[in-house]
Amino acid sequence: MAVKKILVIDDDPDILDSVKAILDANGFNTVTAQSGKDGIQAFSTEKPDLVLADMMMESVDEGSKVANKIRESDKQVPIFLLSSIGAATSMNIDPASLGFNGVFQKPVNPDSLVSTVKKALGI
Repeated sequence: MAVKKILVIDDDPDILDSVKAILDANGFNTVTAQSGKDGIQAFSTEKPDLVLADMMMESVDEGSKVANKIRESDKQVPIFLLSSIGAATSMNIDPASLGFNGVFQKPVNPDSLVSTVKKALGI
C-alpha cells in the first residue's frame, strides 16, 4: 500500500513539529506549511491524502478560508481543523459548515490523531 501523504498547516512551528513527528512515526509522509497561503500552494503541488489546518493564522478564520479554497478543487479530501479552542468551536459552529471533517483540540492527543487519520483514510 502506498504511503499516505498528510499536509499540516499551522503558523506555530512547535505544533507543526509535534504533529509531523507523530504522523511520521506512524508511517505517514508529512508535509508542512506555516501559513494559509503556503498551505494552499502545498496542497496543489503535493496532492495530500488528508489535510490538518489551524483555524487562526494570518486572520482569525484563515483555516476556514483554506478549507474553502481546497474544497473548490477537491471535494473529497478529508480536512480537519486544528484548534486551541476546538471543543468550544465545535459546540458553537458545525465544523462541516466550514468545510472540515472534524476538529482536533491542541495540544493534539497522539493516539486520537493517528486513529482518526487512519479512519478518515480508510486504513
